Amino acid sequence: QVQLVESGGGLVQAGASLRLSCAASGRTFSNYVMAWFRQAPGKEREFVAGITQFGASTSYKDSVKGRFTISRDNAKNAMYLQMNSLKPEDTANYYCAAGRILITTMNGYNYWGQGTQVTVSS
Repeated sequence: QVQLVESGGGLVQAGASLRLSCAASGRTFSNYVMAWFRQAPGKEREFVAGITQFGASTSYKDSVKGRFTISRDNAKNAMYLQMNSLKPEDTANYYCAAGRILITTMNGYNYWGQGTQVTVSS
């Protein structure tokens, strides 16, 4: 089992920045691909960004490329999402997830956190 806890969400104005964190415990963190997903009210959960076990490869949703940066620190069992130039359409509950392969669909991830809310006002 892997336990995941997100933090760092909040209410910000458009153009601001936030840094989300995901703290992991349980099995060896560096064994897992990590990813961020988000879900807005009335919408399906969608892939935002992912990173391989040692950070060699990353993947991003097109609409966040150049604004969001995913990173991880295996020594701290932590993953991060730096979000810059936030837009109202980024408003959602953000979830971290752990899996074995870097893919953009939910079924590739076995473990999920409870989410942290990000609200961007215009």
